[in-house]
Amino acid sequence: MSANLSAIFYLISGILFILALRGLSSPETSRQGNYFGIAGMTISIIVTFLSVGNFGSGFVYVLIFLLIGGSLGAFIAFRIPMTAMPELVAGFHSLVGLAAVFVAISAFLKPEAFNLGFLGNIKLASLIEMSLGAAIGAITFSGSIVAFLKLRGIMSGAPITFKGQHLINLILGITILFLIYYLCKVQSSNIFWSIVLISFLVGVLLIIPIGGADMPVVISMLNSYSGWAAAGIGFTLENTALIITGALVGSSGAILSYIMCKGMNRSFFNVILGGWGATDQTSNSQNKEQKPVKSGNADDAAFLMKNASSVIIVPGYGMAVAQAQHALREMVDALKKNGVKVTYAIHPVAGRMPGHMNVLLAEANVPYDEVFELEEINNDFANCDVAYVIGANDVTNPVAKTDPQSPIYGMPILDVEKSKSVLFVKRSLSPGYAGIDNDLFYRENTLMLFADAKKMTEDIIKNL
Repeated sequence: MSANLSAIFYLISGILFILALRGLSSPETSRQGNYFGIAGMTISIIVTFLSVGNFGSGFVYVLIFLLIGGSLGAFIAFRIPMTAMPELVAGFHSLVGLAAVFVAISAFLKPEAFNLGFLGNIKLASLIEMSLGAAIGAITFSGSIVAFLKLRGIMSGAPITFKGQHLINLILGITILFLIYYLCKVQSSNIFWSIVLISFLVGVLLIIPIGGADMPVVISMLNSYSGWAAAGIGFTLENTALIITGALVGSSGAILSYIMCKGMNRSFFNVILGGWGATDQTSNSQNKEQKPVKSGNADDAAFLMKNASSVIIVPGYGMAVAQAQHALREMVDALKKNGVKVTYAIHPVAGRMPGHMNVLLAEANVPYDEVFELEEINNDFANCDVAYVIGANDVTNPVAKTDPQSPIYGMPILDVEKSKSVLFVKRSLSPGYAGIDNDLFYRENTLMLFADAKKMTEDIIKNL
């Protein structure tokens, strides 16, 4: 395929990727957005194959690995539950970063195969591109692995800090930049490998001090890193599609990170460099058993909601774990028949990931016009008769507004405590992902419903 024809098709795929991002910005158009993304990627892969020319015997190996990778991806996508979506995204980011590292290594060891010159005499621009791509890719890989382990619960979600951590990160960052500069002068393979290894270390050190409350921002940030790594390698390979796709992912990830930090009242640089949440919450946890808690059952909950004029549903991670969205929709339909006004309040990071709750509610065919974001509905809690909190924890914790020592202090929360009555569905009084006790459990207007979210909702339906 000619270079001009390839450029045209790559441009078309780039436009499809932009349309995919636009479609994914709303649950109503997300399915269409996915189709655009699939079409764009299909075109990119086919054009890349046709542009390479003579693969020789390598063509068979490429097809084999493409089949293996595609099959694994499809299998994981079919099997993964919505509750595991955050760690799945982190895991996939790590693969993008590792791919960038492997391509950079290949380009450095065999530059003649990529028309970049010869080993020891590589073009300066290409050398800068591949070293930056390798460094960002390595940081993305190791950082994403740590994020995956934290989200999966294999590694503690609490911040891991030590004295002089920021200084070490700064020194290592400057060292990477110096080594890239020195590599351009001497083109030594030892220096290149040093850049890769130090970058792997930096990825780990950047993510371990970040607490669970800020993990959604980290996922978005790593998404951005993976995009820039891909774009850097795209320049090295002179692949237009990779440059466009990498730039789109990198810029959209950076914008999303900024929006999330703003929505959570966080400093983007503080999240990256220091990790919020390095506070001791032991005193909070020790006292929780001594506080009085009012608990109820499905009959109590049904009575309160049936006699309410307005109910606000607050879904969270517990709803996702129990797969209670369909039962919840059935309960809401029953309430509507009794003349109760019902709406849904969604926190930006409910379920540990933006859009997590929206997708689950869309699965249950909840009308989009009944679902409201935090800033749209927060003032309504003061006039609400009942707030039904189904598995949401940190995003409803009033401590975020009152305790400067809390890891979630300053994060905007849903003001459910202002409702006349709060029905809180939870298995126990255990803390949320941020690792802190929820002061809402012990409020005078809160009735705890200790049960599986789906089972409790189904029991409420029977009582209704």
